[in-house]
Amino acid sequence: MKLAELVRKARTCRRFGESAPISARELREMVDIARIVPSTGNSQRLRYLIVGNPEGCARLFPKLAWAAALKDWPGPAEGERPTGYIIILSEANDATNVGIAAQTIQLAASEAGYGTCMMGAIKREEIKAEFNIPEGMNVHLVLAIGKPAETVVIEPMPADGGTAYWRSEDGVHHVPKRSLEEVVVDYSSD
Repeated sequence: MKLAELVRKARTCRRFGESAPISARELREMVDIARIVPSTGNSQRLRYLIVGNPEGCARLFPKLAWAAALKDWPGPAEGERPTGYIIILSEANDATNVGIAAQTIQLAASEAGYGTCMMGAIKREEIKAEFNIPEGMNVHLVLAIGKPAETVVIEPMPADGGTAYWRSEDGVHHVPKRSLEEVVVDYSSD
């Protein structure tokens, strides 16, 4: 699969098929790919907590907030929840490194047939306590991972410029994106 196809396929997923769990080995392979990506100053400060068993997933789930734009949706119901998580940790403020690693994990998951949701709306202190994360280690991001159980489509940006995603009555998740012309700033026109 070409990179452009993989990026288009790697959409945020919020409903998963719990009957098809992801293995701890697959989660480790995703972390193995992320550990070799570039990092600022080759610092390699990120650490990863893998949560792949049903008990750990059940303990983590209530500490996450799902889909702010879907006001009346409390998150995936039982049977639609992720079957694995990767929590990205670091002792420093590593936004750049976290972004690089998270996107790499999302692409690896998508290539393997899984969906992901990068989650920053999380109860960090509760996660630290629940999973005995050492003092001084920051919880940056949680990646929810599992077999996708929803269809996500990219839509052109609406005329009003609204960026909010939505679900149609048939359950399809729609995500508006700006056009290439809107995002390219060309100061060197030919």
